[in-house]
Amino acid sequence: MHALLDLHPDVATALAARRPVVALESTIISHGMPWPRNAETALRVEDEIRVHGAVPATIAIIDGRLKAGLSREQIEQLGRAGHAVAKVSRRDMALLVARQGTGATTVAATMIIAALAGIRVFATGGIGGVHRGAPLTFDVSADLQELARTPVAVVCAGAKSILDLGLTLEYLETHGVPVLGYRTAELPAFFTRDSGFAVDARMDAPSDIARVMQAQWALGLSAGLVIANPIPPEHAMPRERIDAAIAQALAEAKAQGISGKASTPFLLARVTDLTGGDSLASNIELVLNNARLGAAVAVAFAGLPREVA
Repeated sequence: MHALLDLHPDVATALAARRPVVALESTIISHGMPWPRNAETALRVEDEIRVHGAVPATIAIIDGRLKAGLSREQIEQLGRAGHAVAKVSRRDMALLVARQGTGATTVAATMIIAALAGIRVFATGGIGGVHRGAPLTFDVSADLQELARTPVAVVCAGAKSILDLGLTLEYLETHGVPVLGYRTAELPAFFTRDSGFAVDARMDAPSDIARVMQAQWALGLSAGLVIANPIPPEHAMPRERIDAAIAQALAEAKAQGISGKASTPFLLARVTDLTGGDSLASNIELVLNNARLGAAVAVAFAGLPREVA
């Protein structure tokens, strides 16, 4: 085990026994939702994974230590601190560890720590991507580069709809990252089930996804995979309403000079305000839905023959 990595006892036991484990990010706790709903949601997501046969491993950096699996108290600590907690991507990890600091991990940092722990499946809300206007700003999420080099399968509701989804898919294609649609041939757009963009392949069963993961890494291909899981129909939002809220939030962010790592939390918070809280409710439901699929994929992957998985 990595010298800077601590495994929660439940996670350590599961990994030693080759039982299914699902990684979870912690930025959604500190930066994605207000207290106390953030901690309540994180605990609900962990319970959802347990109910579906896997062990949850919420990931963070606490007092300079990489953590794969958090206690209830640690989750509540991140939730109460909110935006006062550092938002940690790949470039921030060494500095935070050296200073023995505490930070919530983005998709990219969560993938790194999950891979160090030997966890192959990670469930989140939506991945980052190429931001609108990126040809001028070069604002591209580190999540995409991490997917290109870290062997973890990421279950998500597609890329966040505040992004340029077409360019995000182009980036993933260029870097050899398969985008698999779970029971869909179209990339979901976070709050909505469709985007107008096709995925690389439709998968109709978790076992099919697990075999693609197996083949990807058996071939020596180091990239991760995107498993795009549409939000349940009853919790999806009308595209016109979301598009209008996003357009207004983007205009406000530009007027206020908000960019970089501050942009996504700002935009999601404004979209929540502009939709009267409906987008937050949808966000919670899509995360729970991804946790269920993540557990099913992890169970299927753990059941593959050891010599090739």
